[in-house]
Amino acid sequence: MAIAFLTVISFTNAQDANSPKPKVDGAGLFKAKCASCHQPHKDGTGPKLFKVRDKWAAGGAKEGSIYTWVNNWQNAAAADPYAAQVSASKPTAMSVFPELKKEDIDGILDYVDAQPEPGAAAPGGANPNDPREEVPTEEGGNSWTWIILGIIFITVILAVGGVRRQLNNAVRESEGLEVKDHETYLSELKTIAWKYRLQVGLATLVVVISMIVMVFQSLFSIGVTEAYQPSQPIKFPHSVHAGVNGIDCKYCHSSVTKSKSAGIPSVNVCMNCHKQINGEGKPFAAEIQKIYEAAGYENGEYKKASKPIVWNKVHVLPDHVYFNHSQHVVVGGIDCKQCHGDMTKMKENAKVQPVSELNKIEGNIKLSKATLTMGWCIECHDKKEISKGPLSDKKDGYYNEIHKRLLNNDKSLYKKYLKDNKVTVSELGGWECAKCHY
Repeated sequence: MAIAFLTVISFTNAQDANSPKPKVDGAGLFKAKCASCHQPHKDGTGPKLFKVRDKWAAGGAKEGSIYTWVNNWQNAAAADPYAAQVSASKPTAMSVFPELKKEDIDGILDYVDAQPEPGAAAPGGANPNDPREEVPTEEGGNSWTWIILGIIFITVILAVGGVRRQLNNAVRESEGLEVKDHETYLSELKTIAWKYRLQVGLATLVVVISMIVMVFQSLFSIGVTEAYQPSQPIKFPHSVHAGVNGIDCKYCHSSVTKSKSAGIPSVNVCMNCHKQINGEGKPFAAEIQKIYEAAGYENGEYKKASKPIVWNKVHVLPDHVYFNHSQHVVVGGIDCKQCHGDMTKMKENAKVQPVSELNKIEGNIKLSKATLTMGWCIECHDKKEISKGPLSDKKDGYYNEIHKRLLNNDKSLYKKYLKDNKVTVSELGGWECAKCHY
């Protein structure tokens, strides 16, 4: 019996030992933990990491010292002379990552060692691991085609009109009537219009009414800024920063959860990454150079006075409209993509996304009014819930108080609110004028 038990235990342990271990996302960990200070093949705030394990082994580092270094460099420097030597090579202290396990660190360094030298082409063309690789797109237009077709169309009309006039004159001549050789196109048009005056009158009435409708529709479009996309001093592809590199929106727009404004990153925030990423040899190198000029950064050092980057505002609201980002993001739980679109796919500069594009994004509340209009806000306040279920589920002091007042003062109204099993913004005063205008 004991032998059978030991056999089962041994078999189980063997299975555990041979079972595949979960794959470590070395690329994701590198981008999240290391990329702001390190590059594979170039020194930055921190030294280059390509083949760093071999370098430490060749330098005489103790076995496993590099893993201790990543977890806490001070512990490694105290226990290993080579680590102490490395700590003195840079004036900046490395961050500590006690949460990274040995297999995580190996995954990161395996990813780094797999990166080709700058300029080396990956098999099949572009380097798939380079997030800055972009496929050039060609822009085309067919405006000249329409112009040429228009000229041909007018020429055909005039030619047909001339042939028609000649045929009419031949008929008149055969009938012994006067031939009108000098009749102009205008006089001929007047004759036809008088002959078919009823039809012409009805057509004219339709055209006039249509023009009046178009004028009123254009008046309703005043202040509607859908697809508005101002030029910017630096081209900024959100698809590379937020998409490929996975940078959180709040890293650059740091006040979005605390302030009315989402905030525009200072040049110092840009330099946190671009001290290492200079785009050398890439099409976007000139754009990164503009960041260096604003930061006063030259040849790896800050040599000049910095100056702010003057970005052009994209989402412009009238002065009489109040909008608070933190209220919507924190209290309302609105995702950025609801109003700004999926920025992880935005290759060009930011713009006011049309509501038709916003509605295509999975998870967005489907709206019908034009983006940034009053109707758009009101429609969203009517559809977006504050709480799925009773307000007490929010576990928030502010909403707990409203919950108590509704129960004590108008329980029937509260039951009406909860018929659809949610309490919307409009049901708690989100349609009151003073919410947005004061």
